[in-house]
Amino acid sequence: GIEGFEVYTKINPDIIITDIKMPKLNGLEMVRKIRETDSSTRIIVATAFLETSYLLQAIDLGLVKYLIKPITADKILPVLKTCLVDLKENSSIFKIDGNFTFDIFNKTLFCKDEQVSLTKKELLTLELLVCNFNRAVKYSEFSNYIWDAQMSEDALRAIIKELRKKISKSSIKNVSGIGYQIGVYTT
Repeated sequence: GIEGFEVYTKINPDIIITDIKMPKLNGLEMVRKIRETDSSTRIIVATAFLETSYLLQAIDLGLVKYLIKPITADKILPVLKTCLVDLKENSSIFKIDGNFTFDIFNKTLFCKDEQVSLTKKELLTLELLVCNFNRAVKYSEFSNYIWDAQMSEDALRAIIKELRKKISKSSIKNVSGIGYQIGVYTT
């Protein structure tokens, strides 16, 4: 339990799977300690305990699921899939590549932990690309969102060129005749 909490504080995971029976600090106490400062980490308890007292304690901890051992793939995989979908839908942090992240909510680009300054038009361009990462953004969409008027493709190319200097060159891809798309990074 104590080791688990130490690992949690070091790596700040999005999903935790824990047991109840652990040395020094049981799993529910560890979860309670985590919940004092973090309500968003998805936590799954996998245990052999069916006692009502444990179940009642678990109810107030905001668990994703309380699974009874033995755990099989058909039990855990749907729960993990739900967690991943929820994380994707609720995340404001978009990974551009291994070093760069864009915080959509705060409209901030980071390289590792350092903030990268962007011009207003670079910020709007990156925001539009990130919010539409699963498709190519058309030239007309850039024109409406960034300029609120007609823009030249040369002006957009210049902004894309400057953005590529600030983030990895291969992150923003040209989709011929359509517009641009930002690459999806997976860890």
